[in-house]
Amino acid sequence: MKSEKLVMDFARLSLWEVQELDLDVYLYLVREAYIYDLSQTKQGREYLETCKRLTVTKPERDKLRARYGKNRKREGNGS
Repeated sequence: MKSEKLVMDFARLSLWEVQELDLDVYLYLVREAYIYDLSQTKQGREYLETCKRLTVTKPERDKLRARYGKNRKREGNGS
C-alpha cells in the first residue's frame, strides 16, 4: 500500500494536505498508520509482538526470576 494512501485513510486528510505536511510529521503518521493497520489482524499483532521482543536489549529480571527462581544455580561454569 502506498504510504500516502495509508496516511490519508489514517489521518483523514486529503492528498493535498498529506503532501503539505512537514517531513517529520508525515513520517510519524506513516509509522502510526502502519502499526494501526497491523494491529487490526491476529497475524499483524503477532508480528508487532515479535518486533517488540527483538528490540528489547535488557533482560526483564523480575519475569526471569518469577519463571526460573532467584537462587537457581548456574550450570556449566563449575560454581
